[in-house]
Amino acid sequence: MKRVIARRMVFETEYPSLGEISAQMDKVPERHAIAELNWPTHRYLPDVEFVISFTTKEILLKYFVTENWFKAEKVTTNDRVYEDSCVEFFVSPGSGEGYYNFEFNGIGTCLAGYGKERNNREMADPSLIEDIRRKSTAGSAPVLEREGRFSWSITIAFPYNIFFRHEITDLQGKSLNANFYKCGDKLKVPHYVTWNQVLSPNPDFHRPEFFGTIDFE
Repeated sequence: MKRVIARRMVFETEYPSLGEISAQMDKVPERHAIAELNWPTHRYLPDVEFVISFTTKEILLKYFVTENWFKAEKVTTNDRVYEDSCVEFFVSPGSGEGYYNFEFNGIGTCLAGYGKERNNREMADPSLIEDIRRKSTAGSAPVLEREGRFSWSITIAFPYNIFFRHEITDLQGKSLNANFYKCGDKLKVPHYVTWNQVLSPNPDFHRPEFFGTIDFE
């Protein structure tokens, strides 16, 4: 299983602007590739990397994407954003517990939930999801599918209260189990790509047994 180190960032304010966060994330020398093609029926590989960090108040995550098809039609919270050009962060506070799924299309529309498996998930309240700060270079207006080499990035700040089934106030020195994904279920050429390898017969991101580890230093 893969491991990634998330180092703490220090800013002048507790909640720095997403512009400040994005600029600092760009300076992190080590980016992590989302590049595992686990299923022979889906072999298209976009260029996707991420950087992860944290503060005393938020987990910070930035994805860098270059792909040949881009779509961002969903604009309603908890809609099927995985049908668009989508990046995802699945994370569990501990082994054997449930996990959270955070999914964002290229314009920042978010789907989020919690549970122990794919089915019977508890969707996060849209008012809580609003607390997740995010900003995409693709803007915020819906985009019909376009073909051609297209690069975009999205910066996301997760406040600790977004883990609505857990009490998380400080992550320094702790570890969480997680996986990072890129997909596009309804693109002209669908794709399903993971950070940590997933050994399932068909595309399936809801497999916490294949999560890697984030170490918060």
